Amino acid sequence: MMRIEFIKCHGSGNDFPLVDGRGWAWADARWAALARAMADREGPVGGDGLLALVEGDEGHAFGMRMFNSDGSEAETCLNGLRCTARLGFELLGLDRARVNLKTSSADVARADPVAPGVETILTRVGPVSTATRDVGLRIAAAEVVDAPIAELPSARSFTAVAMPNPHLVTFVERVDEGELVALGEWCEAAPMVLPARGNVSFVAQEDAETIFVRTFERGVGLTDSCGSAMAASTLSAVLTGRVAEARWVTVRNRGGLVRAMVERGDGGPVVSIAGNATFEADRVVECDPATGTLGAVETVRERRDEIAAWAGVLAAR
Repeated sequence: MMRIEFIKCHGSGNDFPLVDGRGWAWADARWAALARAMADREGPVGGDGLLALVEGDEGHAFGMRMFNSDGSEAETCLNGLRCTARLGFELLGLDRARVNLKTSSADVARADPVAPGVETILTRVGPVSTATRDVGLRIAAAEVVDAPIAELPSARSFTAVAMPNPHLVTFVERVDEGELVALGEWCEAAPMVLPARGNVSFVAQEDAETIFVRTFERGVGLTDSCGSAMAASTLSAVLTGRVAEARWVTVRNRGGLVRAMVERGDGGPVVSIAGNATFEADRVVECDPATGTLGAVETVRERRDEIAAWAGVLAAR
């Protein structure tokens, strides 16, 4: 057994164990086993996935790996990226950086607090693609913006976005969770039209500057918060004329909220997200890295001030 230090953290209610994995020369199978164990809601830690701060390279100060609760590795996770960036900043003495992700890069920086006492990080991701080949949709159309997809078991109009992880976004008057889960589970089964699976979001527009997002997340299921889904939903709202480009909007979900903005970049749209990176506790867990089996968990430090600050945000919604 080895002792693994981790931080229990969350971005907009999307909660994770976060480890400093620099120097861990682990095979992917070992990472996957650890993720399944640490993100297990029935286990001693629990979370929506596992975050790891990893080494950077010549063009990146550090990197991030994110593993879903089923052990699969995600291309990105913007809620998790804010938390990982904060840890990287604290360990390396930085205020901004370029971060290496699985298949892309992101720019991150410290930002003005979204609320008093709330540690806030700005992430900037792009250019984002709406090409169906990048989303992983096997259909004839080159892109889908606010249009039905005949191959899906839904008559709704969707916008397909690669953040670079795949997203299908539809706007609704009211979020029907049963309908969302049914479609999400269909996509989770890796149908021929979407063999790499995908994230599905139902979005309700509250006003010209506010949207509410509910997401069935690939590899996770129905989740209270998904950062890349909030970004994809904001982009979809801009592409369909529901919110303005180059203006900050509020994106709400069950886990909290972020501020988001879409701008034109040289190679396509760029999405900026400013949101919390809350550290709730520093803990240590006994683990067999070969199997991912967990033992006792010890709490080293509770970060009560940060917990209280975020509770204030939720109370004020």
